[in-house]
Amino acid sequence: MFKFEVLHVCKQTGARRGRLTTPHGVVETPVYMPVGTQATVKTLSPVELHETGSQVILGNTYHLHLRPGEDIVREAGGLHRFMDWDGPILTDSGGFHVFSLSELRKVTERGVEFRSHLDGSKLFMGPEESMAIQRALGSDIVMQFDECSPWPCDEKRAEAAMYRTLRWLDRCREAGVGEDQVLFPIVQGAFYGDLRRQCAQEMAKLDAPGYGIGGLSVGEPKNIMYDMLEIVCPELPENKPRYLMGVGSPDCLIEGSVRGVDMFDCVLATRVARNGTALTHNGRLVVRNAKYARDFTPLEEGCDCYACTHFTRAYIRHLVKADEIFGLRLISLHNIRFLNRLMGEIRTAIEEDRLGDFAAEYRERCGQDRW
Repeated sequence: MFKFEVLHVCKQTGARRGRLTTPHGVVETPVYMPVGTQATVKTLSPVELHETGSQVILGNTYHLHLRPGEDIVREAGGLHRFMDWDGPILTDSGGFHVFSLSELRKVTERGVEFRSHLDGSKLFMGPEESMAIQRALGSDIVMQFDECSPWPCDEKRAEAAMYRTLRWLDRCREAGVGEDQVLFPIVQGAFYGDLRRQCAQEMAKLDAPGYGIGGLSVGEPKNIMYDMLEIVCPELPENKPRYLMGVGSPDCLIEGSVRGVDMFDCVLATRVARNGTALTHNGRLVVRNAKYARDFTPLEEGCDCYACTHFTRAYIRHLVKADEIFGLRLISLHNIRFLNRLMGEIRTAIEEDRLGDFAAEYRERCGQDRW
């Protein structure tokens, strides 16, 4: 019930237009996945997510393990029923969030001892525990438990984390996933091309259903991330989806697609919305700024989202300044719709063999500093 097809390869860039079939529906790629960390995309309902064109969403193993607990989710019929989302769901392994607790964790070969960020209680997670939690959650795509290196990171530490990730992958595969689930390995190696290439080559031998690319967008300059993608993507099987984890700014969605990535996720869209910032084709628009107090145009001309077709910048700014949650909901709706529209434009540009021109136009118009 899980299949990936490459429908077209862009002659300008080598980017792929694909189609991913899962037990809960078909996903057109390249695709952006909104993040539903705690079984919800912040402030939005599943109906609204469908209306924005969202195809697949991400849930977080670490957070759902802490609350409400995977046993409750399993009793509810799995994550799809629990949150009333009928499309595909991908769950991360919890590894990134555990490793981000740098002051609260201890890494051993067995796994990671850490303290809950909620109440300080002592917890443990390793490959077997991560697989068990994700089996209980019932997601379509399960990610391996890996060790994510920080930025900056010396080569010795990056090499040790990469080899541990490979060993933990063996344990994840042995622990297994559910009947209707597939497991994606995660390529690590920090910012060292030789390590990234070696890790990707080892994982490619497994002929997995798909592959994650982790440990990027952790503070490094974007050009370094792009360099790593240019090393990793050619080493992964052409007929399997490639998922760049935790990356979702408009420029990175474009540049990642150019380099052969098929799947992306990021909290950016809803996070900046809660700060009163909208994403547009000309860069970020900080709606709370005073200059929009009498601006009676939509967040973005031509956008078909509910916010843009019904309300003005002036009204939404008023809501944000008055601390009305509806304002943040409207910007969140717009931002997720914007990214889904952008991915549709990328897919069309690939089909028409002009993604290189599309990317060059964006670079000239916006540049990295506008996102």
